[in-house]
Amino acid sequence: MKAAVLHGREDVRIEEIAPRPLQAGEVRIQIEAALTCGTDLKVFKRGYHAKMIVPPAVFGHEFAGVVCEVHPQTHGWKVGDRVVAANSVPCEVCLACEQGQENLCEDLLFLNGAYAESIAVPARLAGRNLHRLKPATQFRDAALVEPLACVVQGLHDCAPRTGDRLLVIGAGPIGLMFVALAKHQGCEVTVAGRGGRRLELARKLGAAHIVDMTGRDDVAAVVKAAGLLPFDIVIEAVGKPETWQAAVLLVRKGGKVNFFGGCPAGTSVTLDTGLIHYSNLTLLASFHHTPRTIRKALDYIENGVVRAIDFVDGERSLDELPQLFAEMARGNRSVKTLILVR
Repeated sequence: MKAAVLHGREDVRIEEIAPRPLQAGEVRIQIEAALTCGTDLKVFKRGYHAKMIVPPAVFGHEFAGVVCEVHPQTHGWKVGDRVVAANSVPCEVCLACEQGQENLCEDLLFLNGAYAESIAVPARLAGRNLHRLKPATQFRDAALVEPLACVVQGLHDCAPRTGDRLLVIGAGPIGLMFVALAKHQGCEVTVAGRGGRRLELARKLGAAHIVDMTGRDDVAAVVKAAGLLPFDIVIEAVGKPETWQAAVLLVRKGGKVNFFGGCPAGTSVTLDTGLIHYSNLTLLASFHHTPRTIRKALDYIENGVVRAIDFVDGERSLDELPQLFAEMARGNRSVKTLILVR
C-alpha cells in the first residue's frame, strides 16, 4: 500500500509498504479521511516524538474509515463497520488509570499511520477506543474526534459555568475548537489571535469579541487595551512561554488559567508569585484525552456542534503530503487539510 513514512527531521517520503499481518484482537481499517494536525507538524519538524513515534514510521493520527479486515480471533467487529479510532489507549491498571486519569497513563499505547491507505489497529485499542459511526456521520467529521477530545478534556478541567467570560489565546484549530465548545456551554468567548480567515471563523463559531494580534506580540497589553477584562477563565492555546506568562496577567482574581498549549522542550516561564497567591488563581495544564472524552467528542460531532466544514479548509493528495508539510513549516495558515489517501 501507499503510505507517508517519516524518516527524520523534515524528511517524509511517499512509499509502497506491505501492510503488516493482523494479530489476535486486531482489525484493519481502510482510511477514508485523514486530517493534518499541529502535533504532526511538530513531529515533522523534529523528526520524531519520544512517546508517540520513532522513525522510520508511517505517521499521522487523525482518521476515520471502514473496517476492511478482521482477525479470526477478533470479536465485536466485522468488515464494513464504519469507525473512528483514537490515537492512543490507556492500560487501565496503572495508578493514573485507577484514579480516572487515563490521559496520564504510564503505558499509553499510541497509534500512528493515518497518512496511508489502511492502518492496523492494535487489540487493546480496538477493544476500548475504536467506535462505530452513525450511518449519517461523514468520515471527515469523525476524523476530528482526537483533537476535539483533547479540547473536551481541557474544558472539563476548567469547569466553566454558564455566563463565564472566557478568553482563548490562539486561533489555530485547537483554539477554534475551544471557542465552539465554550460557546456551546454558554460562555461569553473572546479570542486573541492572528489570521483573517481564522478570526472570521472564530466569530462564526460564536466568539463575542475578537482581538487581532497581527503584527503585535504583547498579548496582555493588547487585550487590556481592548477593555475586555475581566476574564473568569483564560485558555492558552499557542504553546509559547510568553503567552503562558500573558495568560496569568489576564485572568480575574479567583479565576482559572489553563496552560493548554505545549511549549518547546527545555523552555521555562517566570510568574509573579504575589499575583498568583494574593489573587487566589488556579493554574491548570491539560494534556491529551481519555476514553470518556473521546466518546464525548464523538457525541459533539454527531450532534453537529463541531463540523469539518468549519475546520477543513483544503484538500491534498497523499503524494502532495511532503510538500504540504514543508509549506506548513514555513507558515501555511490553513486550519486543517484533508488528505486524500487513495
